[in-house]
Amino acid sequence: MKLQTVSIFVDDQQRALDFYTSALGFEVAADVPLGEHRWLTIVDPDRPDGTQISLEPKAHPAVPPFVDALVADGIPYCVLGVEDAQAEYERLLALGITFTMPPTDVGPVIVAVFDDTCGNLIQLAQNTM
Repeated sequence: MKLQTVSIFVDDQQRALDFYTSALGFEVAADVPLGEHRWLTIVDPDRPDGTQISLEPKAHPAVPPFVDALVADGIPYCVLGVEDAQAEYERLLALGITFTMPPTDVGPVIVAVFDDTCGNLIQLAQNTM
């Protein structure tokens, strides 16, 4: 068994696709029209057979209160692993990405948190062990 797909709930699928591909470097794995929305997944280009991220619309009524509560409390929705948190922080800052937490050493990991412009806080994590 393996983790096939995880979902990130987004305000706007096209804006999310633009952000996650151009700013974060993911590639489209699937883009299938489904009426009003799309089955839209992205993947790490270095691991095309790896876990995909579904850019899932916030269409279900339970989603906005859930995601809004996470953001209000400063809780990241998911974690993206990076080799160098400081370098990635500086690269994303140069692109105009807003961080709610700069790179912070918390022991076995350095973390930073940014706004994905689609309604979520996302954490970068660099393992240091």
